[in-house]
Amino acid sequence: MDPDRGSLRGGRWERKRKLRERDRAGSESHGERERGFGAFGHGGLKNNGAENNGAEVDTWLIFSLGTGPTGPMFDFDSAAPPEQAWRRRLNSHANILKEFSVTFTEAIKMVRLGIRLWSYIREEASHGRKAPIDPFTRESCKPSASQGVPLGGMGSGSISRGFRGEFRQWQIIPVVYELLESPNFGLRIFISRDGGNKKFASVLAPGQHEGLGKAGDQGISSWGWNLSGQHSTYHALFPRSWTIYDGEPDPELKISCRQISPFIPHNYRESSLPTAVFVYTLVNTGRERAKVNLLFTWANSIGGLSHLSGDHVNEPFIGEDGVSGVLLHHKQVKVKARTAKGNPPVTFSIAACETQNVSVTVLPSFGLSEGSRVTAKDMWDRMVQDGQFDRANFSSGPSIPSSPGETACAAVSASAWVEPHGKCTVAFALAWSSPKIKFSKGSTYHRRYTKFYGTSERAALDLVHDALTSMYLSIPSCWNVVVILGKIGPFPLSLLPFSSTPNPSRLILLVPISKIQSSPPLFLYIQTYKKFLPMMHKYSTSIVDVWSSIRFDARLWLCNYKRWEEEIENWQSPILNDARLPEWYKFTLFNELYFLVAGGTVWIDSPSTTPNMRNDQHQLVEVENTDVKVTDAKVDGRQGAVVEHTTDSAGLKDKDEAVFTNCSCKDESVVPLKKKYSNRSLHPSTLLDPQNENDDVGRFLYLEGVEYIMWCTYDVHFYASFALLELFPKIELNIQRDFAKAVLSEDGRKVKFLAEGNCGIRKVRGAVPHDLGTHDPWNEMNAYNIHDTSRWKDLNPKFVLQVYRDFAATGDMSFGVDVWPAVRTAMEYMEQFDRDNDGLIENDGFPDQTYDAWTVHGVSAYCGCLWLSALQAAAAMAIELGDQSFAEKCKRDFLRAKQSFEEKLWNGSYFNYDSGSSSNSKSIQADQLAGQWYTASSGLPSLFDDFKIKSSLLKIYDFNVMKVKGGRMGAVNGMHPNGKVDESCMQSREIWSGVTYGVAATMILAGMEEEAFTTAEGIFIAGWSEEGYGYWFQTPEAWTVDGHFRSLIYMRPLSIWGMQYALSLPKAILEAPKINVMDRIHISPGGARSSHNETGVRKIAKKASCLGNTVFHCAC
Repeated sequence: MDPDRGSLRGGRWERKRKLRERDRAGSESHGERERGFGAFGHGGLKNNGAENNGAEVDTWLIFSLGTGPTGPMFDFDSAAPPEQAWRRRLNSHANILKEFSVTFTEAIKMVRLGIRLWSYIREEASHGRKAPIDPFTRESCKPSASQGVPLGGMGSGSISRGFRGEFRQWQIIPVVYELLESPNFGLRIFISRDGGNKKFASVLAPGQHEGLGKAGDQGISSWGWNLSGQHSTYHALFPRSWTIYDGEPDPELKISCRQISPFIPHNYRESSLPTAVFVYTLVNTGRERAKVNLLFTWANSIGGLSHLSGDHVNEPFIGEDGVSGVLLHHKQVKVKARTAKGNPPVTFSIAACETQNVSVTVLPSFGLSEGSRVTAKDMWDRMVQDGQFDRANFSSGPSIPSSPGETACAAVSASAWVEPHGKCTVAFALAWSSPKIKFSKGSTYHRRYTKFYGTSERAALDLVHDALTSMYLSIPSCWNVVVILGKIGPFPLSLLPFSSTPNPSRLILLVPISKIQSSPPLFLYIQTYKKFLPMMHKYSTSIVDVWSSIRFDARLWLCNYKRWEEEIENWQSPILNDARLPEWYKFTLFNELYFLVAGGTVWIDSPSTTPNMRNDQHQLVEVENTDVKVTDAKVDGRQGAVVEHTTDSAGLKDKDEAVFTNCSCKDESVVPLKKKYSNRSLHPSTLLDPQNENDDVGRFLYLEGVEYIMWCTYDVHFYASFALLELFPKIELNIQRDFAKAVLSEDGRKVKFLAEGNCGIRKVRGAVPHDLGTHDPWNEMNAYNIHDTSRWKDLNPKFVLQVYRDFAATGDMSFGVDVWPAVRTAMEYMEQFDRDNDGLIENDGFPDQTYDAWTVHGVSAYCGCLWLSALQAAAAMAIELGDQSFAEKCKRDFLRAKQSFEEKLWNGSYFNYDSGSSSNSKSIQADQLAGQWYTASSGLPSLFDDFKIKSSLLKIYDFNVMKVKGGRMGAVNGMHPNGKVDESCMQSREIWSGVTYGVAATMILAGMEEEAFTTAEGIFIAGWSEEGYGYWFQTPEAWTVDGHFRSLIYMRPLSIWGMQYALSLPKAILEAPKINVMDRIHISPGGARSSHNETGVRKIAKKASCLGNTVFHCAC
């Protein structure tokens, strides 16, 4: 294990950090600098005059406004990895991971479930669909400890890359993960010195692939595999990675390859882009001039066997601003039972940027077999000999479509001279354009990035261009200049002096006044200060005077990828520089975010601008454009709140004025609001949808895991949602809006539940769905069919808790108003499970919660605690929204439920697993305080006194954590009081990484930071350290104490951001009045019934029609 990544336990991690800093300061001139890392340093490469990439940045005058004022930036280089990055040597062994298996006893218990599941999987396969859960099918290639940072933004497909440099896994088609670990993809280098007398050539990855060394082979085995990896190191800090080649293959050339993807918190535009950049910084430490030729090759493939399907075309291009490369048009066809048939085509683009010192050439097409017109060996020999391809290749036009069984590859070469003791930068870009996303039951949407780049597959060319270049403009001295920021508004874009239209949300436009026709005063909108400043006069020709007059600093307009990096560093630096935090935590925190790219994410454009196109006439028809009415139903004789909205056939929601009419439904209830918020309903907007254009960030999905292919699995999102709330809060609020709509909807189609073999309906009104579906998300929910989740006890409380946490953290009152009817309905739905009228819900003797193999009897610590927390959160939200009667009801139930919960479960040191009489009823459950976690995260009063909270957490720490290999594994889910692991089922004996992070977050909120970091460090040691099991960038849902994993690449480990949330609570929560919200609720005498006859009350409703022939039905 790396000494800089050692154990940093609890109270000792601060002392160890100081010792490491002292040791590092003393050894800086010995270790890394002797090995060549000093060529880069940790401060980045300095501009020492030897940079010769031809960018004369000081002759341009273009400025940009980011999230705040910054000083001039003339040299922004991040060639050196941060000290806090996760790292591996390229020659590290990638061991095969050990997969989970059930015991004989567990298999006997699940035999009926297994038979039904097998039958269901075969039935789905007969329709060309993949079952959401399929434990019987295994990939032929065993998973290994070789993953690295994935490529691309969120929601437009992703490509994973191993730490050795290989491209490994494609996820371009929804729910389809295609493995193709091939050397056809990647970077190669050719170096020539001393007039060609000294030459070096190698693939920039260790040569550990099958088929190498075949005599006479015309394929990739003919290439030079001369990199041992012994002196090369991979560094990862998502969304970037660095590979440092220290004297490999040329002992006098130091190479830094930096991989950058546009994952930028709070940036809802560029974070959706399917692109990545590879920046090579070359440092010549020798005395001779070096000619360096870098080669980027790519196969026309979307993974699996798709490269052999034929009919694929490659096309060279010369773009604007020196960006040149090859487009690879991939036609999706069916290959050996794969389900690519009928999916929209994909176009890849690989490119490099030509400058005064960098020359770019291309080879549009080559093959891997002897029958190819140009073979891989021909390509390699040409590069060794000449270092470049013919310029005439750019005019060759599209290639002949590939034949079945033939692989069509392409190559882009970038050549540069590096002076002695000088440096040079060469940048490549990769992009893919798959504008339409098609789900297997016919729904088609446009991806989010098409909002900015259009729906053509050729957008891949624009993506690589914009990633590599910036827009420069020379300002003539004769111009009178005015500065305008924000939307261009009335000014004709054709009059602006740009070669192409800029992004108006980021670029400050410098426009000649003579070309502007505007009678009102011009305004400058400074986004940072949220003010308008009148610009009543013309400025002089001095740009500096303009900036100083408005007290704002100028910044050079950077290349897109450099601007991405600057924003990424501004986001990460406060955490990386926080001396309170262990180093392992810092890089693990960021690296766990890989899932938001590689976790099957789908991000579509707004429904109002992208209609839903349907082929299946038996399902919803044009769902997004159908007049929809969503209401709740009676639940056990009790009425819930009603929310109604109308979407017209064009998908347009805004009207000139709001219309209030009586609902056509028989049962209505009115939601009372505080008078000062009642005008909210008068705004021309649609409830449960984003309220203005800035909030319109589209719709977002992410999978539970690559083996559990269900979108936005809600019981797991409960843990993972902290990451979205912290980094992309608008996406998080939209996910909650989707579930709020679902609560008030019903799908009456029959479904067979596989665990018991009984039947029921797909979605019950009032119940929170388990997921948003698999093959037709948003329209066909609850793809999970093991149990009837309408009887689960954790989903509804988790919905209420997430909504209130988001409401409290963002302070978004409109969001709270929109989702309140669903919150109230969800709470009232759960009352049917309080069978002894003590205010507390009971479990039903089957696994009716997220631990869906762990049976619960009676009152449970997990669900009971969630319910207590939900009662308090609902009461607090009701007070904020003016629903006094419901707040009183929640308080009454809370007081009764809390007393019953403690009487039935508290044993003096922790809360028993459940109130039943089974052998594990007294087990210590690691997740027993999940409700308290959310209570503290939302700024609400603790559910229990401090003694009970800390006593329970200490019990979990001493038993579930420290009694499992000394705390080096995480927290086991269940532990008997005698110190033995609870093996009553497979889940009780597992360690869940996401639950362990959640427990650590609860400890932080309880003031137990030492125990919290020790608990979470077990996940790092087992999953991310070199001595662990190799789960990096594929963190599984679970592993056993002997290191067997279950379900790689899983959503729940994103809960590590719950720890960061606990360490830095939102300002809205920290500054909230320190008053016990329950003390603000005064129970009216005999006020057991809700009354809606309050002053200043408005019903949150608009005229709507019924759902008609859709699968959802209202209560009319």
